Amino acid sequence: MNTDERDKIRAAMERILSGAAERSNGALTIVALALEVDVPRNALTQRHTDLKNEFYARVAQRGAPSEVEIRLRATIAALKKTIANKNAELTQLRADVPALVRAVNQLTLENQALREALANPGAAVIPIRRGMPHQTED
Repeated sequence: MNTDERDKIRAAMERILSGAAERSNGALTIVALALEVDVPRNALTQRHTDLKNEFYARVAQRGAPSEVEIRLRATIAALKKTIANKNAELTQLRADVPALVRAVNQLTLENQALREALANPGAAVIPIRRGMPHQTED
């Protein structure tokens, strides 16, 4: 057994449990513990199962989540709310697209008709003369 690795694991446990994590996010998980020790996760789940069990037992003794875990959970909740708001906004935008497409098509048709009328003036166009119309005396 590598006692140096076991000592590092125990030291990392103390840092996480005291809220003074240096390499991990401080969550009370084996993943965070492995990051804190800088070992692969399977070092805890396969080689040092007794230390893994000790860590979980100490976490259970604490009862309440750590301050870091509380902050992370609050961040997760805020992000979930943001995602829900963005999803609602995306749904609304997707619903608005067909109406906008219809409006663009209508405006395109009207613009085309106006261009054709401008290009082919007919008898319906009456020139406007400036000034007063001349009156004849009877």
